[in-house]
Amino acid sequence: MPHPEADSASVVTVADPITEIAYAKVNLALHVRRRRDDGFHELESLFVFAEDGDRLSGFATDDGMIALSVDGPFGAGLGNGAGNLVSEAAIKLQAFLGERRGAKLHLFKSLPVASGIGGGSADAAAALRLLVRLWDASVDQIVLERLALELGSDVPACLRSVTQRVTGRGEGLEACAIEGLSERPMLLVNPGVAVPTGPVFAVWDRKDRGALVAERFDELVEMGRNDLENPAIALAPVISDVLARLRSQAGVRLARMSGSGATCFALFDDAAQRDAATTNIRAAHPDWWTMATRIKG
Repeated sequence: MPHPEADSASVVTVADPITEIAYAKVNLALHVRRRRDDGFHELESLFVFAEDGDRLSGFATDDGMIALSVDGPFGAGLGNGAGNLVSEAAIKLQAFLGERRGAKLHLFKSLPVASGIGGGSADAAAALRLLVRLWDASVDQIVLERLALELGSDVPACLRSVTQRVTGRGEGLEACAIEGLSERPMLLVNPGVAVPTGPVFAVWDRKDRGALVAERFDELVEMGRNDLENPAIALAPVISDVLARLRSQAGVRLARMSGSGATCFALFDDAAQRDAATTNIRAAHPDWWTMATRIKG
């Protein structure tokens, strides 16, 4: 039976696939305040999203099955069954809706795996958005965000994919507008090292270094920080090389690590500076992954 808070459309096979972008998530600041009794960490973070990311497409099927195929530059690092957050999101939403139709999904994986830019979380969020459209379902946003949180701490924020302050373990979401952030040129760089989140938090020294204050861009630059940066560098020292390379580029306004790493970002005033930095870094480190993009408006 369908869940009382959800309403599903009648069974119809959709011939033409629809698409959702799984926008890359970037933590411009990440303050870890304490470890909670439930094992999660109390966080304060400012999330922005790149205009680019993974691409998820799909169409409805009448057989009730969830089928997922994966390819792209980083597709080889993912399975397509249990353990893939896209499949988990689809199965969870299907059960919640009591939906009898299935879906055939395809993920083009452009973002590195275990890289601190929410690739898996963004993919799961894109799956929820896509399937709500695909199955023509009516689900309250708050209810959908509860489902998203069951999939992972970053999934509710990725579901919205707007600039927002995120608190708690990821359940506290507050959309915000900081002057000068929207559409700002951004460069993402990953040295090709996967850094699992758990070990990074395990190395964190448990010191509360204070609340996140980021009402203005200059406050974000001067007072923001990523408390997981040093723990991640202890596990993957190459991150410090990435940050040094980014900070040496002309026109950089802010360079930090995102999430638990190893991806780092740099913000610029104009696209020409970003593109020049991209060219420089690709020439010096052709084995590093780079993405020249902008902050999503």
